[in-house]
Amino acid sequence: MSKDETDMNIENFLLRSEDDMDFLPIIPLNEGDQEDPNGVEIPAEIALLPLRNTVLFPGVVLPITVGRDKSIKAVNDAYRGDKLIGVIAQKDSNVEDPEVKDLEHVGTVARIVKMIKMPDGGTTIIIQGKSRFRVEAITGEDPYFKASIRKLEEEESPKDEDFNAYVANIKDLAADIVQLSPNIPTEASIILRNIENPSFLIHFVSSNLNTDIKDKQRLLELNHIRERADLLMQLLQKELQFAELKNKVTTKTRTELDKQQREYFLQQQLKSIKEELGGDSNLQEIKEMQKKAEAKKWPASAKEMFKKGVEKLERMHPSTPDFSVVYNHLDLMLDLPWEEYTEDHYDLKKAKQTLDHDHYGMNKIKERILEYLAVLKLKGDMKSPILCFVGPPGIGKTSLGKSIANAIGRKYVRLSLGGLHDESEIRGHRKTYIGAMPGRILQSIRKVKSSNPVMILDEIDKVGNDMRGDPSSALLEVLDPEQNNSFYDNYLEMEYDLSKVLFIATANNYQNIQPALRDRLEIIDLSGYAVEEKMEIAKRHLVPRQKDLHGLKNTPFKISDKVLEKIIQDYTRESGVRELDRQLASIMRYQAKELALHEKVKASLSTDDIETILGKARYSNDLYKIANMAGVAVGLAWTYVGGDILFIETSLSDGKGELKLTGNLGNVMKESASTALTYLQSNAKKYKLDPKVFEKKNIHIHVPEGAVPKDGPSAGVTMMTAIASAITGKRVKPFLAMTGEITLRGQVLPVGGIKEKVLAAKRAGLKEIILCWQNEKDVQEIDSAFIRGIKFHYVKTMNQVLELALENK
Repeated sequence: MSKDETDMNIENFLLRSEDDMDFLPIIPLNEGDQEDPNGVEIPAEIALLPLRNTVLFPGVVLPITVGRDKSIKAVNDAYRGDKLIGVIAQKDSNVEDPEVKDLEHVGTVARIVKMIKMPDGGTTIIIQGKSRFRVEAITGEDPYFKASIRKLEEEESPKDEDFNAYVANIKDLAADIVQLSPNIPTEASIILRNIENPSFLIHFVSSNLNTDIKDKQRLLELNHIRERADLLMQLLQKELQFAELKNKVTTKTRTELDKQQREYFLQQQLKSIKEELGGDSNLQEIKEMQKKAEAKKWPASAKEMFKKGVEKLERMHPSTPDFSVVYNHLDLMLDLPWEEYTEDHYDLKKAKQTLDHDHYGMNKIKERILEYLAVLKLKGDMKSPILCFVGPPGIGKTSLGKSIANAIGRKYVRLSLGGLHDESEIRGHRKTYIGAMPGRILQSIRKVKSSNPVMILDEIDKVGNDMRGDPSSALLEVLDPEQNNSFYDNYLEMEYDLSKVLFIATANNYQNIQPALRDRLEIIDLSGYAVEEKMEIAKRHLVPRQKDLHGLKNTPFKISDKVLEKIIQDYTRESGVRELDRQLASIMRYQAKELALHEKVKASLSTDDIETILGKARYSNDLYKIANMAGVAVGLAWTYVGGDILFIETSLSDGKGELKLTGNLGNVMKESASTALTYLQSNAKKYKLDPKVFEKKNIHIHVPEGAVPKDGPSAGVTMMTAIASAITGKRVKPFLAMTGEITLRGQVLPVGGIKEKVLAAKRAGLKEIILCWQNEKDVQEIDSAFIRGIKFHYVKTMNQVLELALENK
């Protein structure tokens, strides 16, 4: 390197003293222009320059700032002489003033290329390593170290392929380290690629290696170049692994910081845009929520929870997922009517008028509601009862709930439970779930904005259950007056008072309601309607409504009682009035068509007109006259849709005395047939029956409508009468029905569903009914006007039944 080149490069050096130098910018010279290290004249005695943080290798040029007095004097004397100085490393870089024992034994003879006096009084020198030496003896310590040295000869670089592979590998490893190290200029890799002298390459890479001073000293002390190359490769591998790890960590950290900075920058921009448009809408929304909360009347616990939620919301950014979760939760708390109640109407007479106007009959329920109102009026406060209306479909259970709400001046909400199979629908989901909502109870309360509505729990007997929980069990807390003042919703995460809500459940079959839930309900049975009741309902409600729905409100025509009775008896068989409503709708459609075509309608409809409109009668009471033959008896059955008529047919055939049962009968009904047969067999003499019949004849009992499942004990008397009729050949009296359970002792036991069964018999045109004497009280509860024309026979034993039922030949 020329003198001018050296001067030019000094400006680019990071100059540090030998006391604190940890990374040295190394300037390689063109190794082709170097003197042969073995040909350099090395004096026998030389001045020593101790270095604290680096090791100088032959052929390498480096700048250092000399600061210690001894070192400055040694450099000055050497520069004035042959410009050679012995550079040697300290064993411990922390020693400020080294002694002989602190110095290494192997160093490098260096030529001082340039010496510069710095403005601060220090001296900077540029030195180039020439040849390694070993200290034989220290000849002087004052004013600086002098030593007798022995030159260490450099061996020739091997020419074999193995060593060439070492050299190539060193270049690749060093280039990779340069690539991964941001503090080393990329030009260094170009310089590396252009070094051809293997010995100089090893010295150059060793000087720049970011490793411990002791490792560098070991490299310098090794005499064999192959061993030096091998150790250098190990150190380079270690350095490369460290550089890769450091680069990975740095890249990851930078990526995270860049992402955060980018988000912060965008958020700041968004904030500025919102301010320009008129303020941050989220802050505005939070302020509005706080304003609403101040005017809200709610418990202290709810107020405290809301306060904490708002504080949490203010600390969150709107873009975070939890923001909407917290916001929706607070919004629910604000929407709930915590201590907001509607005022009840305590005018009992007006309430009774409202109930009577909306629904005909149902006196038992109306009395119960009026009793509740009376207690409220006297006491001012009481826990609401949990009522359950049980009855067949179409009799107005659900609409009655709305009528009750109107009568007492409360808001009305209906909750359909049919098919519900998830407990969370009642208690709500935890708010951390995606799509979480409060339970249906709180949603309904939120909707009506009142904490004391009339809440209809429709079809409570049709609640399902599966692996997601049992809603019936969740309803236990809702429908228990002792617990529902502190109902816990999972979404709300606190208790809510439901004790002022008037819950009214509806069901078709209370047997399907879970026993624990059934225990909490005040069951009120609603029976089906008699023909007379249906006629009144049709005149008061159904006909006017259907007229209005079909645009015939102002069209004068009448439907007489006789016509209504025909529609009810010949075209419907139901406990409620839904089918009747549909038949009336058919009539109104016909009338509307007539009005549209001919611009007039008949002033009143006759029975013949009804047949023209609705077709031939669907049901006929003549069936009970035709069916009057030996072995056939008429029973009464109860179904969840009301009462029904049941034929029981018995036939004898030659055989071995076997009993055959058909008609889709349940176990209880089969057992009733076996009991009836056994009773007759054991009392054959009493009833003058041939005992051989039971041995030589097969008895087949069939109940028509085989597709419909049938069960229960109430057909016991009917089965026994049918068997006795078949064996004796005596016919059962016409227009006679019966119901009751039997025992082997011949006693008749009471059964349920008497009102539905009696009304079914009345609809079917039957005139006599045989019942157990204990069911007389049930008949007395039925309005006598509805059962006019029916004769009741109350019996205690089967003997009485047979006397009443069988005709004398």
